[in-house]
Amino acid sequence: MKKLFLSMCIACVAFAMSSCRSTKEVASLSSINGEWNIIEINGTDVVTAKGQSLPFIGFDTTTGKVYGNSGCNRMMGSFDVNAKAGSLDLDKIGSTRMMCPDMTLEQNVLGALAQVKGYKKMGKGHIALCNDAKRPVLILAKKAADVQLSALKGSWLIAEVNGEAVPSTMETKPFIEFNLKEKSVHGNAGCNIINGGFKTDDSNARAISFPALATTMMACPDMDTESKILKAMNEVVSFDTLAGGGMGLYDANGTLVLVLTKK
Repeated sequence: MKKLFLSMCIACVAFAMSSCRSTKEVASLSSINGEWNIIEINGTDVVTAKGQSLPFIGFDTTTGKVYGNSGCNRMMGSFDVNAKAGSLDLDKIGSTRMMCPDMTLEQNVLGALAQVKGYKKMGKGHIALCNDAKRPVLILAKKAADVQLSALKGSWLIAEVNGEAVPSTMETKPFIEFNLKEKSVHGNAGCNIINGGFKTDDSNARAISFPALATTMMACPDMDTESKILKAMNEVVSFDTLAGGGMGLYDANGTLVLVLTKK
């Protein structure tokens, strides 16, 4: 009888350690801010194919935006920043629709995310995302920045806006130049000069925005491309290197809105 009681106690302790029930382990919303690698799904370590990066998820706890990569496609969505601490519903996540040679990892990631109803702190600085039964379905580890702000230094041609190539016939080639020391930008949108500053976020190395851009007010024969560039710059919230070279600027939905190439 004593042995049975001891076994039951051990089982209860093990359950408490592996579940999301312990109030001592409930994390504040700010503790999930930033980007996280997905290292475990339903108790199994994530194993990537050759040349494949770990899937990751990012939380912006100021705006309620969630984004990331599920192994092939980019993810984007939102969550309720006013929810009770420890509660998290990710049923509003969408993704792009590319096909990759092996979609198994992606399907597992998306399947687990659809079950998420909460989060808690784990050992080693990890975060667990849990289902409605309070069981961890995903384990997250803080993602090291794979691109630094310093990568933006210098002058860049604006090669694409919203998936369209900037016309090669433009007399003035649109460009943007980053001064990292002063956190300022200077450039030309195709007709008018751009000046202003940019903002970053210490918790997300890839975050960038242009909240106070100013331009001159000249009128040119074709203002369409310039209007698109200025609109896109106002929507930018992050940057990343592109596989084919250059730099991509993304909006809050993870959509690539500007492609930059080194000038």
